[in-house]
Amino acid sequence: MDGIALRHDCDGVDWEALKRDLAGDDFDNGRTPDELERSFRASARVVFAWAGGRVVGKGRALSDGVCNACVVDVWTHSAWRRRGIGRAMLDALVAPLDGQHVALFTDDAPGFYAACGFAPRGQCFERVVGRWLGRFDPR
Repeated sequence: MDGIALRHDCDGVDWEALKRDLAGDDFDNGRTPDELERSFRASARVVFAWAGGRVVGKGRALSDGVCNACVVDVWTHSAWRRRGIGRAMLDALVAPLDGQHVALFTDDAPGFYAACGFAPRGQCFERVVGRWLGRFDPR
């Protein structure tokens, strides 16, 4: 991972630039830059992959601090994939969650997550309460 630095804080993140990069990489779920920042700041763990002053990867974990955690928002910019960044971010996110059941959900990359040590288990059920982000009709 030459030239990549992992950081576990939100300091210096240009949320508007990150939002543009996510949209350009077809990984935008509709959050505004402010909502994206609030999501990360409210998380138990965050990780950002930095290259040349730019965020090229990100992820976060939600946790009860005891037995259950969930990894969400994992993304590596498509131009930076296949360099070990995604795996390094996942390892950094889950390492401090010792003893916890860590779940994640994916629509796109089950092979990648399996290679990172995650195993399929059961089924995922989801429900959007009201409108997604208070403004979008779910699906």
